[in-house]
Amino acid sequence: MTSAGVRRRVLLLGGTGEGRVIASRLAGSADLEVVTSLAGRVRDPRWPEGEVRIGGFGGAEGLSEWLSDNDIRAVLDATHPFAARITKNAFEACVANSVPYAMYRRPPWREQLGDTWLPVRDLDHAADLLPRVGSHAFLTIGRQGVAAFDRVKDVSFLVRSIDPPSGTLPPHSHLLLARGPFDVEAEVDLMRAHGIDVVITKNSGGEQTYAKIAAARQLSIPVIVVERPPAPEAVEAFDTEAGAVDWLTAFGRGTAP
Repeated sequence: MTSAGVRRRVLLLGGTGEGRVIASRLAGSADLEVVTSLAGRVRDPRWPEGEVRIGGFGGAEGLSEWLSDNDIRAVLDATHPFAARITKNAFEACVANSVPYAMYRRPPWREQLGDTWLPVRDLDHAADLLPRVGSHAFLTIGRQGVAAFDRVKDVSFLVRSIDPPSGTLPPHSHLLLARGPFDVEAEVDLMRAHGIDVVITKNSGGEQTYAKIAAARQLSIPVIVVERPPAPEAVEAFDTEAGAVDWLTAFGRGTAP
């Protein structure tokens, strides 16, 4: 426990499987009181251990106020690699409050022998490129951002997400609601059944949804890969749960550099 005999209260920005692992590993800490924040965008979220807060903060200013009101001593951002807005808000709020901030980001997928990847900077870029690549697309980017493809008229879409997309679907589309993990054999069968000739995905990393990449490789299908948004500069970042846990543990014990 800390020298004052009081556990330090820290905020874990979660919503990922790795965030749940980090929360679980810190649940019995004698030095830290971990509050996990979930955005609440998934209807049936997988709950982490410990205290959980649901919903947004009202931008950087609202989060800054919340950090102060709740005596938060450090923030670990373990949100999705494409949650650029909350990352930006969290970083700005921590700077404003002089609160230590660090990030966990799962390693991105890397192109392998046999892959045909077409990197794009964002979803609009993907939508522009798509008609020149294929006519039967497997759109697997989550529920947000699907509306970027509603202007693509000459492509049929298989759209997969956990919950219904937040925007309009493309004109010719079939919606499949499913939650990973997925296996390669099932992904191959799905792509064959729908005549898929191009896959569109964000480079989210992780094992839960990698099977679509392996299936596309097996079927020699090109993959339009949306690159990750840049992280804040000069921020301590970890690509393993253990590194993130060690950072918070050292902070709780007062041994962080």
